[in-house]
Amino acid sequence: MGRRDHYHVYVVELSKDVLYERRFTKANPDYVKGKPCVYVGMTGLDPDVRFDKHKAGIQANRYVQRFGLRLLPDLYEVYNPMPYDGARDMEVELAIGLREAGYGVWQA
Repeated sequence: MGRRDHYHVYVVELSKDVLYERRFTKANPDYVKGKPCVYVGMTGLDPDVRFDKHKAGIQANRYVQRFGLRLLPDLYEVYNPMPYDGARDMEVELAIGLREAGYGVWQA
């Protein structure tokens, strides 16, 4: 791992209550009922620290702050850590893959 390889992608499980948010449901027209709803992001911090910051309202995504339940490391740990460009691209790819699998996805 190089000095610059300290970026991470992460996935946060969101409460199903997020499905009452019109913007979220509009962004997920192919959501499969019963599948998880998630937020996919990238960070230069440890994902646990970043999740805590979201919940505390520090540079927070509103869906994570209001509906975030827990991190889902089984969906992202295999990719981390990585360089900035890799994390930026992986965030998009991971979100697309989860959406294609029927998840409700919000991406930074």
